[in-house]
Amino acid sequence: MSASINPTVRRRRLGAELRRLRESKGMTAEEVAGRLMVSQSKISRLENGRRSISQRDVRDLCDVYNVDDARMRNSLMEMARESRQRGWWHEFGDIPYSVYIGLEAEASSIRAYESSFVPGLLQTREYAEAVVMGTQPDTEADAIRRRVEVRLKRQDRLTGEDRFASFWSVIDEAVLAREVGGKPVMSDQMARLLEVGEQPNVTIQVIPFVHGAHPGMTGTFSLMEFPESADSTVVYFEGVTSDLYLEKDVDVRRYTGLYDHLRAAALSVVESRALIVNYAEAYQR
Repeated sequence: MSASINPTVRRRRLGAELRRLRESKGMTAEEVAGRLMVSQSKISRLENGRRSISQRDVRDLCDVYNVDDARMRNSLMEMARESRQRGWWHEFGDIPYSVYIGLEAEASSIRAYESSFVPGLLQTREYAEAVVMGTQPDTEADAIRRRVEVRLKRQDRLTGEDRFASFWSVIDEAVLAREVGGKPVMSDQMARLLEVGEQPNVTIQVIPFVHGAHPGMTGTFSLMEFPESADSTVVYFEGVTSDLYLEKDVDVRRYTGLYDHLRAAALSVVESRALIVNYAEAYQR
């Protein structure tokens, strides 16, 4: 876990604690919103950790929930203060998926499925640049540079001291076949996959074209697990205008089962590596 304070995770933990307090009082979000004369959506965003929580918000909610324990109130207030700090990624300006980066920075393991592109944590600089330019053609050059730099810095968690316990990536063969940035870029990207795949905490599997239809064809997603038991597993979907995060047990179980199906549909690690080698040789030719 990161040594520095992670504001995204602090917001999430604080929101979960506020939700627990509300439910222990048998109150609905609508009732709390009415007491504080705010919108119900604000209460929901505070509880799901998607909105910054001010110390005033915490004070008002503690009053509504009759929290008299000074230590608990102080602890919640401190979490609110920490949740408003800036993560390292904010140094690069406005990054559209900053919530995800905050969660990824604290995750102990990730299971990712990708059908179109090499996962961001496995991309080379040139491949990442080609992906950002191709998928966001109206983005200015400076914004592209900043997003690529953030993506490369995120990769420290694959091999650094604070590395993931496990990063498991299942990709469709289309990821290997789609020529992004040209043959030299793809050749280097295949080499990158082969290199990173040798890390003991990294597993890469490929679902081949010959397998036919499979559950992952409905869309890509990631499962993030965290070292603290208080932090539930998160299912993440990247969207064009907004992202989706699922944390309910029923959703986590569903996508955990789906990921197991994808791993079963994929080639073994050794077979996957051989297929990547074939593509690497083809791009070199």
